[in-house]
Amino acid sequence: MAVVVKYVVERSGVERMTFTTKKEADAYDKMLDIAESLEVMLEKVDVPLSEQQIESLALEMAKSKDGFINVLKGAKDVVSKPAQAKTKKDTDKVTDLKSPSEKAAS
Repeated sequence: MAVVVKYVVERSGVERMTFTTKKEADAYDKMLDIAESLEVMLEKVDVPLSEQQIESLALEMAKSKDGFINVLKGAKDVVSKPAQAKTKKDTDKVTDLKSPSEKAAS
């Protein structure tokens, strides 16, 4: 029998993701903190957005925070990295704990 250590990121009593390293779990948790802060800001914007749009936009902005920071600092040459395909090794480290209904809503 093997002993496996898992790090679970939980928000409002809901398990969001499971990681095999603390570093990855902490990074994901920090990204969710940033997304929550962005949601608060986006709710105050004078543009009609649905709650789902605000949540999705905030999460995507948090995922690409470095690029947004550079743009806000006035960077002219913003190079967007192409999305890297996850390798089998990468997907072994992360488990998505969203229910099927949450996945469909995303």
